[in-house]
Amino acid sequence: MSRRKAKFLFNIILIIIPFLFFILLEFSLRIFDYGIDNSTWIKINNTHYGLNPKVASRYFNNVKNIPEPIQDVFAINKKPDTYRIFLLGGSSAAGFPYMPLGSFSRYIRQRLEQNYPEINIEVVNLGLSAVNSYTILDLIIDVLEQEPDLILIYAGHNEFYGALGVASMESFGRSRSIVNLIIELNKYKVTQLVRNIIGGIMSIFSVTSNSPSGTLMSRMAENKTIEIDSEIYWQGLEQFEENMTDILKLVKDKKVPVIISTIVSNLKDQMPFNSNANTGANRVYSQARKEINFNNLTAADSLFRLAKDLDQIRFRAPEKINEIIKKLGEQFNVPILESEKVLNQISPCHIIGDNLVIDHLHLSLKGNYELGNLFYNKISELKLLPNIESKFNLSDQDSLTRVNFKFSDLDSTIADYQIKLLKNDWPFINPKNKKEKTEIIKLKNQIDSTALDFIQGNETWEKSHRILANRYIKNGDFEIGKKYYDVLIHQYPLTIEYYQYISEQLISKNKFNEAIDYLTNGNKIKSNAYFTKWLGIINLSMGRIDSAINYLEKSMKFSANDPQVLYNLSGAYVNKKNYRLALEVLEKCLVINPNYTEAKNLKVQLLQAIK
Repeated sequence: MSRRKAKFLFNIILIIIPFLFFILLEFSLRIFDYGIDNSTWIKINNTHYGLNPKVASRYFNNVKNIPEPIQDVFAINKKPDTYRIFLLGGSSAAGFPYMPLGSFSRYIRQRLEQNYPEINIEVVNLGLSAVNSYTILDLIIDVLEQEPDLILIYAGHNEFYGALGVASMESFGRSRSIVNLIIELNKYKVTQLVRNIIGGIMSIFSVTSNSPSGTLMSRMAENKTIEIDSEIYWQGLEQFEENMTDILKLVKDKKVPVIISTIVSNLKDQMPFNSNANTGANRVYSQARKEINFNNLTAADSLFRLAKDLDQIRFRAPEKINEIIKKLGEQFNVPILESEKVLNQISPCHIIGDNLVIDHLHLSLKGNYELGNLFYNKISELKLLPNIESKFNLSDQDSLTRVNFKFSDLDSTIADYQIKLLKNDWPFINPKNKKEKTEIIKLKNQIDSTALDFIQGNETWEKSHRILANRYIKNGDFEIGKKYYDVLIHQYPLTIEYYQYISEQLISKNKFNEAIDYLTNGNKIKSNAYFTKWLGIINLSMGRIDSAINYLEKSMKFSANDPQVLYNLSGAYVNKKNYRLALEVLEKCLVINPNYTEAKNLKVQLLQAIK
């Protein structure tokens, strides 16, 4: 081999060795389960996926308590009768402060389930607090692999202060290529290792603890003031437009229907956050209020929007964001839901305020109902609903969904506390004027104290609801307790223990017609001896003999020694006039329980019938 070739090969080896080292290191870290798994999906059980609670670690590097999704699930293997929607966005999409049940995606899901009970409905909300278009762009590829029938996007408020935004404490600069590269690198264990080593070294030399305090909103803004028409202002808009352009290209390539909504802000009842007189924001806002008094509503609307745009603390998206959304809709021939325009029209003075928004931009529960209704009607208008007849007329669907909406008093109290705490911090007030939690949260009853335990992280949402549900049932308020279990079932539909517990309670009260729904739904998720036994017994009592035999025979396969199953199965065979088989089963029953009075009496009758 010539010296020239040897030198070339040597250089190649020098280049390859570092890559091999990091590849082997990555495999080793995965084998030993180092760090956290921040892959997009996580298995909930053998049949269903959910968004990984740790997925936000790709976008947050400095925040300790990273935001988590609302835990919607979908089948790993999509069945033909499934209608699957994915929703992407920030905290408004996730439903803050009414998470996990109060988002407009839950309105859509419940309305679909109500109207198409024979279809398997999956509405998967991937919304995360304090994230922006970078997160949507990162997740959209994995979403498209899951065979969605429809994608909904509600986003745009977090382009400045959201994770990796141009003015965020989590920013990695303003180059989209660099930011997207870092997101990819954050998916690897090697990156976690390097970050942990650097963090460990820095902690050795750190003299004081700088643990951030306050709400996530108050901590995310690194560059707190952003002037209109400044360089960073335009960079935030460009970031949104370019990311959304890439997102729509990917979606259109896969030919998946998508609907993008314009976004809503509190125009009328939220003063500009920035009180600097030089911006003119407060002066314009005051003039807008005066125009309302003179009933000059068009002028007031324009001034409120200008005041929002002049506000240098940009938690509310500038008007340009909605303009970009509409422009991209035309460019890609994508339907745009003009929710901001429609919600304005149904608001007092035709200007959105506290009637639909609970703070500066998060929708109230009523606001989420309204937005969910708008999305649903848009889906219907575009003929994207399941291709079968709906159970209810379109005129009745909205009111029925609202009346039957799964939401508890505890959820309402938690939301109230969340907003009080949010408004007790910057930018709503000067941090020096913050009140103690005990000053703004007054405990009056068990719901209040349970809500506070959840807010403080002492209990999970699930356990908080279960504690209250069981207390109501124990105290004789069964119907209220059952409603809490219905809420739990809606949030965690794969947990069969809820179905079994409520059906047990109903059966003990002889409410068999109500119990059968819980038994049926639980049995669909995971068939077992209990569900099949009682489905068999109830069907037998209703005269549905073939169904009763089917369920009771299945129950015997789970547990062959239940005398109650054997006795009822024998009775079902009697109804089919199969007396010898009925006697055979009955004798097995009496071997297990010789003192079973009803079985002994039936045996006497069977022997006479056979003779």
